[in-house]
Amino acid sequence: MKWTTDARKNLMLFSGRAHPELAEAVATEIGVKMTPQTARDFANGEIFVRFEESVRGSDAFVLQSMPDPTNKWIMEMLIMIDALKRGSAKRITAVLPFYPYARQDKKHRGREPISARLIADLLKTAGADRIITVDLHTDQIQGFFDGPVDHMHAQGQLAEYVRENYGTDNICVVSPDAGRVKVGEKWADALDGAPMAFVHKTRDPDVANQIVANRVVGDVAGKTCVLIDDMIDTGGTIAGAVKVLKEAGAGDVIIATTHGVFSDPATERLATCGAKEVIATDTLPIGPEKHFDTLTILSIAPLLAQTISEVFENGSVTSLFDGNA
Repeated sequence: MKWTTDARKNLMLFSGRAHPELAEAVATEIGVKMTPQTARDFANGEIFVRFEESVRGSDAFVLQSMPDPTNKWIMEMLIMIDALKRGSAKRITAVLPFYPYARQDKKHRGREPISARLIADLLKTAGADRIITVDLHTDQIQGFFDGPVDHMHAQGQLAEYVRENYGTDNICVVSPDAGRVKVGEKWADALDGAPMAFVHKTRDPDVANQIVANRVVGDVAGKTCVLIDDMIDTGGTIAGAVKVLKEAGAGDVIIATTHGVFSDPATERLATCGAKEVIATDTLPIGPEKHFDTLTILSIAPLLAQTISEVFENGSVTSLFDGNA
């Protein structure tokens, strides 16, 4: 008897229920169909998932965004990964456009958790072999996962939008705090060596989501300021920074962020803070109730699709950033 095997690789894309529109956009970009599945909640809140096709030997990519309620979508993703592992998928890649609990990446004081590490451990234990994510809160979170992490950056899309719509002649890149100055430097390089500034701020460690913006370090007078951050949650930091920039004589202020969390009252704050435009990507779903006149949403699907394709084909993810990643 002669045995032969089919050595062709098989890419399968799976989506949680948190942000199906993004998953469909990624599937369209890649040119594959979403794998059909059954997913439902039991009366007591437990989650059930079953895939309607065989996943044996597949290169499986599980895409799950993490909006509110974050903990539910984390659990759904873990269950999906477990189902794939038990269904004999060959390799499982967790695609998290927004990495949950990323702000809890270290201990500020005693008896605190490092929840970002816990998320990495949960994904690994469930059966994930690899992670694809976009704009981590801090780069070192990559080291929490015991396996390959493809850390993608939306800066290219955001910066290109700024370049096309505002030019680079009178641009100043502004970091909302000293901790993001290195990211600001990359933005400055992408905008033809634009000058930089940052907002000095203080934070009360006992009060969440409360920032006091103090003063601008750098010359922003008369300049179009591009205020950058990886995420906007309640909008307090960014709204305060816009106010400080305006008081320092800045011209138009453009806000650019990757993750539009937009927890209440972010929409109201951003709409009334004085910024000319707020640019975000759709790593998280931004529903109609969170829209306002000055908001622009860019699709992250092309970047995720290119990354998934490169990983599947054993190509170079770094090539998506011209080698600068």
